[in-house]
Amino acid sequence: MKILIVEDEQRLMESMVTYLKSENFIVEEAPDYKTARQKIEMFTYDCILLDVSLPDGDGLSLLQELKANKKTEGVIVISARNSIGDRIQGLNLGADDYLTKPFHLSELNARILAVIRRRHFQGQQVLVFNELTIDLIAKTVYVNEKAVELTRKEYDLLLYLAYNKNRVISKNAIAEHLSGDDAEIFTNYDFIYSHMKNLKKKLQQAGCKEYIRSVYGMGYKFDI
Repeated sequence: MKILIVEDEQRLMESMVTYLKSENFIVEEAPDYKTARQKIEMFTYDCILLDVSLPDGDGLSLLQELKANKKTEGVIVISARNSIGDRIQGLNLGADDYLTKPFHLSELNARILAVIRRRHFQGQQVLVFNELTIDLIAKTVYVNEKAVELTRKEYDLLLYLAYNKNRVISKNAIAEHLSGDDAEIFTNYDFIYSHMKNLKKKLQQAGCKEYIRSVYGMGYKFDI
């Protein structure tokens, strides 16, 4: 899962980045309006954490622009202001949630996961595809009720394919999702082939049907 943090307070940014990375999120940073706008135009995210007060603009204006451009990312507005008017304005502009500073990082994590579940999985906490089960809270995978040990990248890859089920996903989209900005430094997709091969092998060894298939010249598809 890929997160964009739009926040100009350096210490808070560092705390959120460290914590969310420890929770196995891919995290990108934008300390100002201009950087955030560029990243949102170039990449897609599962959730955007958006500060209201930025040094070069208003976070709510960025939210309004994001929605006007039909971007589908979940958005949690973060603000030091705790007025009911600000909350209503943010939610009316399309934010999924509103969090007032200061906050506990564990609460932030719970809210991010809730937004992602609502956006991608209709609020479900557990996904079941026949013999394959994905627990979104525990971040665990089971085949025929037996746990399958996956790396963080393998789990992210499976989840990404699952919420895009029955759609062909390009190698470029997968690279961006797994690596964020770092996807631009790769000259080929060998790392995708490696993660995909290992994921499919572990699932099949556990007794899972072959739901993940390669679509020649295009990418991969979770065929269910």
